[in-house]
Amino acid sequence: MPYTVHEVAKLSDVTIKTLYHYQKIGLLMPESVAENGYRYYGDQELRRLQQILFYRELDFPLDKIKAALDNESNRLQCLREQYSLLKMQEQRLKGILSTLEETIQHEQKGVPMNKDKMFIGLNKKEWTDALTEQNEHLQKKYDYQIDTSKIDADTMNQKAKEAISFTAFMANSLKNGVSVEDKSVIEAIDKHIQFMQQDMSIDAKSFAAQTRFLMTDDFHRKMIEGRQVGLSYYICFAAESYAAR
Repeated sequence: MPYTVHEVAKLSDVTIKTLYHYQKIGLLMPESVAENGYRYYGDQELRRLQQILFYRELDFPLDKIKAALDNESNRLQCLREQYSLLKMQEQRLKGILSTLEETIQHEQKGVPMNKDKMFIGLNKKEWTDALTEQNEHLQKKYDYQIDTSKIDADTMNQKAKEAISFTAFMANSLKNGVSVEDKSVIEAIDKHIQFMQQDMSIDAKSFAAQTRFLMTDDFHRKMIEGRQVGLSYYICFAAESYAAR
């Protein structure tokens, strides 16, 4: 059954002007154009319009949507990818709404809000963006990717705070010539491993293996060495010494 431009506009709540623009840029072409110039759309065009609107909800620019749809022969796969992206957006919005609701409650009561809770859910995108370069490296060299869909901004902030504290301590120890077998270094590593054990299975040997990977992998070694020259080696040797105890 063919649909006129007006019918499609009414069904989708997309303006006629927008539909004409989509045709002009080749994003959504009508199924046929009558001699009188009337444009008609079929079920296939309606399905494509639906996918376009899904992408618009994800803030994709029109040229990117066109490229994605033109290169996507499997509609079901495309829908699944859109569903996954929208679920990520839903999770982010839930966090933002929760923070907003709590902020409103505190404002109504005239009670200051806990500073640690003020930004929960507001910087997940920043974490996803921050991991982009690392993910590209891992994918290219090791065919592995960090699952950013499960990122919890609050948890990541806590991890980052602890990691920064540990790295700063190790950098200071290296700078001051503290032995990797010094009691203070051993205690710092022990505390660091205990923190990581909260959400992952890791022990002294696996931590030592992790630090050796960070030392031998060019991308990660440069990240650590950017903090202080020799730091990746110092942390690795300290971790291996700790594991050997």
